Amino acid sequence: MNIFSNPILKSFGNFILYLFFWLLVSLIYFLLQILLLGINVQTAAADSLVFNLLLGGLGLSIWYPVKYIPFEKNNLAVILFNHIIGGVITSAIWLSLGFFVITSLLNINDDYNQFFLNTLTWRFLIGLLFYFLISSFYYIIIYYTGFQERIIAESELKNLVTAAELKSLKFQINPHFIFNSLNSMSALTTIDPEKAKSMILKLADFLRYTLANNERQKNKLGEEINNLKLYLDIEKIRFEDKFEFVEEVDESCKNVFVPNMILQPLFENAIKHAVYETLEKVTLKLKCCRENEFLKIIVENNYDSMANSKKGAGVGLKNISDRLELIYKQKDLIEIKKSDNNFAVNLFIPLQEQT
Repeated sequence: MNIFSNPILKSFGNFILYLFFWLLVSLIYFLLQILLLGINVQTAAADSLVFNLLLGGLGLSIWYPVKYIPFEKNNLAVILFNHIIGGVITSAIWLSLGFFVITSLLNINDDYNQFFLNTLTWRFLIGLLFYFLISSFYYIIIYYTGFQERIIAESELKNLVTAAELKSLKFQINPHFIFNSLNSMSALTTIDPEKAKSMILKLADFLRYTLANNERQKNKLGEEINNLKLYLDIEKIRFEDKFEFVEEVDESCKNVFVPNMILQPLFENAIKHAVYETLEKVTLKLKCCRENEFLKIIVENNYDSMANSKKGAGVGLKNISDRLELIYKQKDLIEIKKSDNNFAVNLFIPLQEQT
């Protein structure tokens, strides 16, 4: 049994506070004996210090029965019975030790024996009272400590779950793009080896960035834009002049941190639902500005409203919405606007969350 599991003995500061409390009790008891009972100063001082410091010392030992008689594992009747027995035994030991120290070691006069016997009953009751007060104090500490540990454990578990959910969402980002790129490279190796080589190198750079930043939750917007351009360069090899990219981003926005790989799925969505489905040139625009307490990122593209758009489950946009909510603990950070021939996605990145 580790004596330092006792919360009072765990730190020197706690022990000093505990000792100060019992010295204060001794002083009050000393004054009451002089003023109310008319006891002489020497006897009152000895009685106050010996009995109260002994009770304080025995109070330290009460921690151990409290610790091993927890509320969670015992019913109230068992707890009360055990502590009544413990209180009686502790009070008896306290009174016996105190009387022995004062009469045998301090040689207090014989009148003290009669005084002790006259006050024995209320001393015993005081012993019981302090036993239950100290026991209650320890139970409160145990409950509070357990409560704090549960909060910490729940918080850690919640963080682990959130991290797992975010990682799962990130793993869903671009598998179709990689498969399509590999298929295109396979076809280009015989038709246009130079384009195939260029595509392989750009895909390698794109994947290198993705893997290097896989464990990071956020990156600077400027870094995300550079990676986005790698992605678009790869798609340019596949679609040639079917789309163009227009960037309207203020330099001050590029140093703001945004969720890792947040842009590429938006442009992949635009290519899937606009570039694939039209013979006309599609303009993919990236805009960014500060709006109130948010960094507003706008990704928009024109599309052929008469074309049969590819049907999808909206997993990409749902994925982004879920990630933003998990990271920033806010909803409605994504806004979708659709007109006859224009589609736009607005992202709102809280500026106060920058780290």
